[in-house]
Amino acid sequence: MLLLGCIKEVSDYELVISLPNGLTGFVPVTQISEAYSKMLSKEVAEGELLEDLHSLSDMYSPGTLVRCIVTSAEKNADGRRSIKLSIDPKKVNKGLKSSALASGMLLSGFVSSVEDHGYLIDIGVNGTHAFLPHQKAQKRGFMLRLIFLGSDLKVGQNLSCVIVEVKNEGRVVRVSVDRTEVAASLATREQNWTLSNLLPGLVVKAQIQKVAPHGIVLTFLSSFTGIVDIIHTDPEKSMSYSPNQVVKACILSVHPTSKVVRLTLRQSFLHPGGSPNQLSSERMGAVVEEATVKAFYKQFGAIFELDDGSLAFAWLKHLSKTRKSLKPGTFREGCKHRCRIIDYSLMDEMSIVSLKYHIIEARILQYQDIHVGDVVQGKVVALKPIGMQVKVADGIKGLVPTLHLADVILKQPEKKFNIGDELKCRVLECNPAGKKLILTLKKTLLQSKLPVLSCYEDAKPGLVTHGFVVCAREFGCIVKFYNDVKGLVPKNELSSEPVSCPEKVFYEGQVVKVMVLKCEPQQERLLLSFRLPDKPTPEDKKECTSKTKQKVKYQIGEIVDVKVLKKKDNGLEVSILDDEGNVTALIPTVHLSDFVANCKLLWHCLQEGDVLPRVMCLNDKEERIILSRKSAVISAVQDEQVVRSFSEIQPGMLLTGYVRNVMPFGVFVEFPFGVRGLAPKVSMSDKFVTDTKDHFVVGQTVIAKVMSIDEEKQRVLLNLKVSECSSGDSAAESFALLSQYFNELKEIRNLLRRRDDSSVARGLCELVPGKELQLVVQDVKEDGSALFSGSCVTGLTVTATRYHLGDKSVVPGEKTKALVLHVDALTSEVYVSLREELL
Repeated sequence: MLLLGCIKEVSDYELVISLPNGLTGFVPVTQISEAYSKMLSKEVAEGELLEDLHSLSDMYSPGTLVRCIVTSAEKNADGRRSIKLSIDPKKVNKGLKSSALASGMLLSGFVSSVEDHGYLIDIGVNGTHAFLPHQKAQKRGFMLRLIFLGSDLKVGQNLSCVIVEVKNEGRVVRVSVDRTEVAASLATREQNWTLSNLLPGLVVKAQIQKVAPHGIVLTFLSSFTGIVDIIHTDPEKSMSYSPNQVVKACILSVHPTSKVVRLTLRQSFLHPGGSPNQLSSERMGAVVEEATVKAFYKQFGAIFELDDGSLAFAWLKHLSKTRKSLKPGTFREGCKHRCRIIDYSLMDEMSIVSLKYHIIEARILQYQDIHVGDVVQGKVVALKPIGMQVKVADGIKGLVPTLHLADVILKQPEKKFNIGDELKCRVLECNPAGKKLILTLKKTLLQSKLPVLSCYEDAKPGLVTHGFVVCAREFGCIVKFYNDVKGLVPKNELSSEPVSCPEKVFYEGQVVKVMVLKCEPQQERLLLSFRLPDKPTPEDKKECTSKTKQKVKYQIGEIVDVKVLKKKDNGLEVSILDDEGNVTALIPTVHLSDFVANCKLLWHCLQEGDVLPRVMCLNDKEERIILSRKSAVISAVQDEQVVRSFSEIQPGMLLTGYVRNVMPFGVFVEFPFGVRGLAPKVSMSDKFVTDTKDHFVVGQTVIAKVMSIDEEKQRVLLNLKVSECSSGDSAAESFALLSQYFNELKEIRNLLRRRDDSSVARGLCELVPGKELQLVVQDVKEDGSALFSGSCVTGLTVTATRYHLGDKSVVPGEKTKALVLHVDALTSEVYVSLREELL
């Protein structure tokens, strides 16, 4: 497929191209031109830099329009579609033959060589040699000369050329890149364009055939029919288009099989050699409080009008948290929504926005939002020989070099880190232009309260800060800080005692506290000392006081790993591993699981020394920090499906919380961040409630729907009826809960297996709900239930209620098949069923 694109970013190895309809493609350095690829191969083969080989940034600049052809479109590892492109003229212009070339044609070409009187241009047409005289090259315009910093064109440079003269039946052509001639070029019938060689970027005169709500159908070059999408009409003339009207249009894309041609009527594209309008850097990341829906497309997304009158597009996945939760009715024309600008499509001259709450509230949206010294949350996505790749936000990844995986060098980091682990990192370097982000996991740097040294100008004599050793030699140590700032600690400043062999005392990667002795910013020279003043700095005092009193601030919703210190009647006393065990907290028994039955089991199975990952801070307003292991509550906080204050509550909201208290008149429910509400007796259950304690217990995880709020009394009334509190797909929700329940049972069985090697414990571990057993009837009770025995249940109490005996009449000594329904590890009781429909 042929497309007109606009260069969005330039790196050493590829061009990032903005494509129509909000898409993005990538041109690898090997898909620039044949001449450029040959020079690259030559440089690699010889192992030396070639003078004539220029970098992509020397030849290309953001905002330049280029013709592209799609070479592949595949989904990458994170599910996003990756579109690979080529701008090689041999591929873009492959439909053209030398005999079809005519004066006035606008083609894309590349400088293939520099000659005495001009340049040979590769236009990708077999059997044709294109020549650009020097006098025509010098008139390519001020902006182009400014971009390429000089009068000489470079091998591999992309050019828009107008054919001035055709000789020898197209075997020799003379071209011009004169800015005036290029801008005035117009494709005509006389140039004999066909569907097989039609090119994007051509400007044509067209006649409107039909004006539809979502676009315009028009004809051009006599026999061609094309489509203009609504977003590619001229905003200033969108209401004045009519059938038979003659307009200028630019071809955007040509599909190879369907032959569908799409065009644009936007003014920026109607003069070849121009550039599309760009978004102001101040608008990127801006939150728009009221964006008005202009159109909704159920297969793609919605178009909005922003507060400045410009148009914006939101993909379907950015309109709601999930496709199931999307409500098309809320995107009728004229509806208003809150959104955030997350990108800009140069080819559509339109902002890309998102309505997702977590994106609107996100602190980090682009590399420019990250500052050196910031502590950021990340997720491990890959472990590589050079270090660990961490995802900080959508589209933003950073590298933790091997040296920075811990305070000491890790020989086998794969044993400590797993893909998907969430962790805190500190930013060592951030280069938004090069999309380079370097992070550290060194705990001393993460927790340091000392000033961040990120530029030589800040290195004032007497400053005390943390850094890390990158070199230890006989002359002393070289210490590095943030943003690649580094300095020398001479041998006499290593210690108050003489150090004969620094390389034996200090090691690479060691975090050290240093004091600045002298700095020369212009020469980037920094002299340091390990000999610190005896009087502690204010930061040291603050750090020491903090550790002594254990008043470490943890934000609600923060995820930590903990180690069990002691089992108490009301829960587990734990230490937070991030603070090296200096901070203790409590996990109440009811917060060990979303399932009340599993809470006591987990409390029973867990022992001192056990490590519990991914526990969430619930509050720190009491005497100690309270933590929760409830998966549903943690997910609600991470997905931003919570309210942080009473003012955020709205009727109709579905909120995840836990039962705080059960009273005769109703149930009090508490949510993360301390907001509470009451579910009256009439709103507790779909069944008639006689005794509230028969329906709910303290600590039970619930989903509640907000019925009403009383702002004056700060009261919230809730509904706990299952029929009212489903978010949509109740079957999927029930399956997810069951899956979570059985996964926790599996965890409990593994704990039992490790703790207790007795035959009873082994039997409990092997019995899982759904397992079929061969049992012997031991006794039939007066209430109709039966007790069973068998070699697989030795030492266990096995019971089937009257209901689960079904129609069977059992007698002691009879052998029968049974299905395990439930296993109670605390009481060693097993409940089974003999009903035929279950077996």
